[in-house]
Amino acid sequence: MTSKTIVNNKIKRREILRRGMAGLGIAGIGASILKPSAFTSVAEAAALAEANGKILVILELSGGNDGLNTVVPYGDDAYYRHRPEIGLPKSQLRILDDHFGLNPGMSGFEELFKDGKMAIVHGCGYENPSYSHFTSMSYWHTAAPNSGEEYGWVGRLADNLDSTGSSNFLVNVAARQSLAVRSQQHVPVVFDEPSRFTREAFSQEKEALSHIADVGDIDNPSRRFLLDIARSANDASELVREAWSNYSSPVDYGVNSLDLPKVVSLIESGMPTKLYYVSYRNNAFDTHVFQNNVHRRLLTYTSDAVSAFVRDLERIGRADDVALMIFSEFGRRVPENVTLGTDHGAANVMFVVGNGVKGGHYGEVPSLTKLAEGDNLAYTTDFRRVYQTLISGWLEHGGSDDILRGEFKTFDMFS
Repeated sequence: MTSKTIVNNKIKRREILRRGMAGLGIAGIGASILKPSAFTSVAEAAALAEANGKILVILELSGGNDGLNTVVPYGDDAYYRHRPEIGLPKSQLRILDDHFGLNPGMSGFEELFKDGKMAIVHGCGYENPSYSHFTSMSYWHTAAPNSGEEYGWVGRLADNLDSTGSSNFLVNVAARQSLAVRSQQHVPVVFDEPSRFTREAFSQEKEALSHIADVGDIDNPSRRFLLDIARSANDASELVREAWSNYSSPVDYGVNSLDLPKVVSLIESGMPTKLYYVSYRNNAFDTHVFQNNVHRRLLTYTSDAVSAFVRDLERIGRADDVALMIFSEFGRRVPENVTLGTDHGAANVMFVVGNGVKGGHYGEVPSLTKLAEGDNLAYTTDFRRVYQTLISGWLEHGGSDDILRGEFKTFDMFS
């Protein structure tokens, strides 16, 4: 195949980096594809485990979780005035203190909070909020509201932590790559089912890449880049498949594991990944109609999976090395709607979980009597303060100006 044919297929280095491997259908090839020295086994990857240090895991709750029925302000009568039908009575809640209780399905979160391993950050949002799932999520993914930013904040964090694009530095467990992990220097490992994780591509791209693998050593940088992709794709997938096949845990994650066991399997295997991104998919938390029963189930699944994740990390001796952040693209409007659900809102709660977390409440609690436009909670905490706290407080890394496009005040959240 000639270089002209390759160009005609539009498989170019810049486009691959911009769209990511999942965008090209080559899900899960790590940045190791830039180098011939990709890991071919878990044993080789384990050599870097000692240098792995602290790990950040991000869990996205897609759909717009209702924060008010997650962390319930039962001590404020205004909550029940706004929600006469779907407001959760104190008698059903998992009481945290004299003002807040958790949704009754969240026994795992209750235990984490009372053990001092969970931070609840109140009033998280941004100015001029969008009520569109796609738009608001893109703001959280890029940490740059109303900017048109091309790369994700996790991707920029990876670039800032490691400008060389080291192998397998960034993992996104998903069917499609998230904007949050789009990077200039790193190509994330993106996979869904580890046992079936192989190189995939759209038909035109697959044909082009298969030909590239046959051309041998070449001097052209763009063609060299593609040759490394073709040669290294199977190595990356083999690494993930081997880690998953070796994983065995007695820990029960409940009905929906949220892909967190896959994260544990890679950490246990010695995968040198610093950043993991997982999600509760399919806009599950978009609870417009008859909310309470569905929402309780969703929160039960989330709570069970997260608490199991912490126990599983303790099992492998890595619980002190991992922090988990949980967010949703927006909260819900304060008043209930006529179909006993809630509509798209603004400010919301975020969670940070881990052995290194100083548990408790953070941020100013939004007023339920002085609402923002559209009967929404007024945001009191820029969500990027939590990102900044994780970057500088947990990962102990500077350079947040480049990552978050500005400086944001941190919380004293880590011991």
